[in-house]
Amino acid sequence: MTYRQVYDALQIEITPGVAIPVAYYQFPEDDPNNPAPPPPFICYYYPDSNDLYADDTNYQRIRPLTVELYTDNKDFALENAVEAALASHGFVFSRSEEYISSERLYMTTYEMEVVITNG
Repeated sequence: MTYRQVYDALQIEITPGVAIPVAYYQFPEDDPNNPAPPPPFICYYYPDSNDLYADDTNYQRIRPLTVELYTDNKDFALENAVEAALASHGFVFSRSEEYISSERLYMTTYEMEVVITNG
């Protein structure tokens, strides 16, 4: 899978034609021309690498992938839609959640590994 294919897989529609906003790591801060969207939104990132090494080279690029879904309220239907989208693209994931009281947001985190090919 390429980095672009991962991004494309995260284009999950809330309603027909309306996708959940997605950003790598975070939305820009304090940019009046590009404000962060209201929840729900998704942030994703590759926190490190778990590459397979062979013959003194990185034989296969394996990236842990973290996908965070932020919502104002606990939304089981939206979580199910995100999980169905991840599964439909072949992701095998673990899930956790927490409430961020300082932000008044629920964060559902999906963690998985992705084999990256061709950038």
